[in-house]
Amino acid sequence: MNNEKTETPSAYAQAGVNIDNKMSALKAVKTLVSATKTVNVVGGIGSFGGLCRLPQGSSKDTLLVSSTDGVGTKLKVAMMMKKHDTVGQDIVNHCVNDILVQGAKPLFFMDYVGTSKFDGPIFQQIVAGLCKACKENNMALLGGETAEMPGLYPVNEYDLVGTIVGTVSKKQLITGQSIRAGDVVIGLPSNGLQTNGYSLARKVFFDQLQMSPFDKLPGTDQTVGDALLAVHKSFLKPVQRLIDNKIKINGMAHITGGGFPDNIPRVLPKATMCEIDRTSWNVPHIFKFIEKAGKVNHDEMYRVFNMGIGFVLIMPKSQLARMKTVFKNIRQPWHQIGVIRVRKPATAPQVYFSK
Repeated sequence: MNNEKTETPSAYAQAGVNIDNKMSALKAVKTLVSATKTVNVVGGIGSFGGLCRLPQGSSKDTLLVSSTDGVGTKLKVAMMMKKHDTVGQDIVNHCVNDILVQGAKPLFFMDYVGTSKFDGPIFQQIVAGLCKACKENNMALLGGETAEMPGLYPVNEYDLVGTIVGTVSKKQLITGQSIRAGDVVIGLPSNGLQTNGYSLARKVFFDQLQMSPFDKLPGTDQTVGDALLAVHKSFLKPVQRLIDNKIKINGMAHITGGGFPDNIPRVLPKATMCEIDRTSWNVPHIFKFIEKAGKVNHDEMYRVFNMGIGFVLIMPKSQLARMKTVFKNIRQPWHQIGVIRVRKPATAPQVYFSK
């Protein structure tokens, strides 16, 4: 007679949500998350809310700056490649850049992973990427939410969203309101598509051209999947180096969804416009390929994609020589891509391309 007990799956597990599976995976990533702890974190992870004090030396004029964003359909490529560690880095770095535009340093990060059915190994890859980027940006992964919702999310898919909180003193806040005609526009190179334009890129590669993510991207040694999964850069370190050297920056823009025409005007004062010279940098091959193979309008490319410029700095021309020295010392590539002009009549700011 066999006296061994067979465990009957819980009713919840039979309905599609396995709590034990999730708790086991969360326990497995605790060490990774703990490694992102900074001096400002109070207590450990696992409570209902994460605790973090303001950085030492903060004054009553210290402002909190926050932002929330998602990875978008780049996740579809990660799923096709069965590679999930880079998307965690993408969302952290994207959010870092969003608050960096206002001169803020990151303090902590929170994540949300929503899925139809929880997959422990995939979750651990995502968290490994989150932790890697948090450490590189000197901030804590303070907590998050992992939601298993069968029936809401498609099977074998997930969503990844992040929220960041940073700080900046009121006197160091960068709003763009000090931008003036004659200021120079500096572009910092991206690694690739960053986290925008993937619906169009996927349509071109996988629908129109019927390519596999494992096919070589024509004209390169990279696979299509690897080129598309290139990690979204954080621009915190080079920009912070300029700020530390007291180089005056009048405005900054993160080139994300909406490209140049929609992002740069967000920081321009009324009665100004930004002239961009598209011949001032070499557009990476992947963008040229998408444009030609997908028969995408040239101007639309600059609204959908970053075209190789991930972040824009706007500063007085008088600061250019000092900026060059700082960037040379840290080997930060850059391009002088444009100039700010007066707009007449004094209507809403805009970007136009001189070439």
